[in-house]
Amino acid sequence: MTPGSKKGKAEGLHCARMHGNPGAMDAVELARKLQEEATCSICLDYFTDPVMTACGHNFCRTCIQTSWEKAKGKKGRRRQKGVFPCPECREMSPQRNLRPNRLLTKVTEMARQHHGLWEWDLCPAHREPIKLFCLEDQSPICLVCREAQAHREHGVLPVEEALQEYKLKLEEDMGYVREEVKKTEKLQAKEEQALAQWQDRVKARRERIMVEFEKVALFLAEEEQRLLQALKQEEEETAVQLRDSKATLDQQRRSLDLLLSQLEDRSLWEPLQMLHDMKETLARKHNLRVQCPEVAVPTVVRTVCRVPGQRDILRGFQEEVMPDPASAYPYLLLYESCQRRYLSPLPEASAACSRDRFLAYPCAVGQQSFSSGRHYWEVGMNLLGDGLWALGVCRNNVSRKDRVPKCPENGFWVIQLSKGKQPLSPVPTTMPVTLTEPPSHIGIFLDFEAGEVSFYSVSDGSHLHTYSQATFPGPLQPFFCLGAPKSGQMVISTVTMWVKG
Repeated sequence: MTPGSKKGKAEGLHCARMHGNPGAMDAVELARKLQEEATCSICLDYFTDPVMTACGHNFCRTCIQTSWEKAKGKKGRRRQKGVFPCPECREMSPQRNLRPNRLLTKVTEMARQHHGLWEWDLCPAHREPIKLFCLEDQSPICLVCREAQAHREHGVLPVEEALQEYKLKLEEDMGYVREEVKKTEKLQAKEEQALAQWQDRVKARRERIMVEFEKVALFLAEEEQRLLQALKQEEEETAVQLRDSKATLDQQRRSLDLLLSQLEDRSLWEPLQMLHDMKETLARKHNLRVQCPEVAVPTVVRTVCRVPGQRDILRGFQEEVMPDPASAYPYLLLYESCQRRYLSPLPEASAACSRDRFLAYPCAVGQQSFSSGRHYWEVGMNLLGDGLWALGVCRNNVSRKDRVPKCPENGFWVIQLSKGKQPLSPVPTTMPVTLTEPPSHIGIFLDFEAGEVSFYSVSDGSHLHTYSQATFPGPLQPFFCLGAPKSGQMVISTVTMWVKG
């Protein structure tokens, strides 16, 4: 309750009177009187630097000066300069006669320090002074409450003792909380330090990543230039040999043309004239030697396209591709090494005619179907003899009953490899994919949005072939094809595939 809340104080006094408690009433009345004497009638708060007017009323110095300053601007009858009305009695009082009231200053200080018996010092039920503290209910009570049924069996303490006890508990709790605050502050400082150290580490790692990628970019640029230079040198050396062979063949062609012309002329001569020196003419033909070029036309470019670290990048897109047993050729066996069982036992005749099975080739497709994104998988091969193998992707609706060339026009993007032979051309009209030895592992990378299927040798990371087109006509599936029985095995993830003999 603030000093200006006179209504609340009057109600408390009235309640005290109504309940017939003279002691409580006197204490409340004394507190009210003391508070009234220490309260400024302008701000309704305790006096601050109280001054007395000529008429004997007291106000805060700031309050009366502010009141008189406002009165200067109001229009009305003329007043004597420096003279203003008292806010209490309206008697005119010279401003220079304001005197400090030191006694009232002391009274105000006493009122601040001793609030007297306020409303909360009385029991709300019986309007008696609160003297006891109930230990059971943890609440202050009066003497009447102590005798009531609700508190009769409860332990109580005098308010002063309870106050001391709970002050000690509060001090103990405050001490504990202060220690926890210190611990929290230490943890905060530690976390701030950890955050600063973490940010420093991240900054250092960011700088290191940039430096390392710059080094790799420089290394790749140097490696690119080295490979291009090696390819250029190979091109120039082979071109010189081919040009020399061509020049030799051009000279030989001119000699042959000259001889042919001479023979044609002689064939038109008169009979006896044509038979003249026939022996020498025929000898020229018998002495003719057609020389073949010593340098064979190269079919394989020796410089290999190999980008360092590319396989690690491709493996970021690697997926576990599994062949679909329902699509497998009837005599194509699939063995799951993890489950230790065959996925495609020899089917019955009715099952062999299923529309999902390949009947024209010993082939199978993957269980996944790709219509977006980038995907990479690897296939291991163990070739025997000269059996033909094919790897890559195909449309999900390719013909499975008819034999058609495995080319993009028919929905196949594959490379065909055969041990002991050079791989066949993926498309008859393009340059063949030529390798001196088929790799033991092939990596297939599909970039659907880019319209590309690329093949890599897993063993040395070299690029084998890339199909590139604007878009693919529809969803694609991994494609696997084996040769004749006993031609070898193909390993896709954990599945081994071969043709039953």
